[in-house]
Amino acid sequence: MSDSLAQFEAFIRSHPRVVVLTGAGVSTGSGIPDYRGHDGAWKRREPVRYQEFTASAAARRRYWARSYIGWPQVESARPNAAHNALARLQRQHWLQDLITQNVDGLHSAAGGRAVDLHGNLARVVCLDCGDLSDRSHLQARLEARNPDWAPESVDQRAAPDGDADLARADYQAFDPVDCERCGGMLKPDVVFFGEAVPRPRVAQCMAMLDAADALLVAGSSLMVFSGFRFARAAHQSGKPVAMINAGRTRADDLLSLKNQQDVGAVLAALADRLCPGPSARRAACG
Repeated sequence: MSDSLAQFEAFIRSHPRVVVLTGAGVSTGSGIPDYRGHDGAWKRREPVRYQEFTASAAARRRYWARSYIGWPQVESARPNAAHNALARLQRQHWLQDLITQNVDGLHSAAGGRAVDLHGNLARVVCLDCGDLSDRSHLQARLEARNPDWAPESVDQRAAPDGDADLARADYQAFDPVDCERCGGMLKPDVVFFGEAVPRPRVAQCMAMLDAADALLVAGSSLMVFSGFRFARAAHQSGKPVAMINAGRTRADDLLSLKNQQDVGAVLAALADRLCPGPSARRAACG
């Protein structure tokens, strides 16, 4: 790994304003699986789409039943080597901004500063009145409403979007809850497939990229346009794009540098090289 690490170290040292974009591969070390394999193909069925969720009571019942089983594993997940290394690089001023496509909140839990491009599973939003509430509180409400509900078979691996694959379950027997304020429809405060990222959030991230002089992508195949757009924008503006991700990505033709080894190991090694002591960046910048 040493030659590749030297290249990435030089990449960061030569670009004082690096923006990082992270994806699901950063959180796999915390027990949260990613969506796609090394070839970019889906590992499991595509998650529920926004249009289906809002239009179908049966789809919402199925989603919340699966989320009821899957949420505890997501809630208990802890930052891994990748999150800790990125937080360390931020504290030492080697990285300017961080944008994450993940919805698990683990960058913040590690002490990093991140813009949650796709929202955060720890919050629930009412689609009628806009009220925000805590996902843990909703879990308690779901448990009280469904004291006897249990699937016959559960895949214990949490799904990437915070639910669980249930082999056999009577979804019709599960009873979701509504907004406590207005009785409206509740949805996790995340961007579903088929749903647009809020424009102000995209504008905020684009402003970060405009102020940067390089982009580092970690743990993402960028197969979804909401993330790929930043690599494309960086390339079109003449800013180099580096990638740490195993397998094929949508941005391979745009990259100036790529490492396909374990993202946590690479980032931890980079942090060790760049952060030997406090205020390393300030000293390097004079």
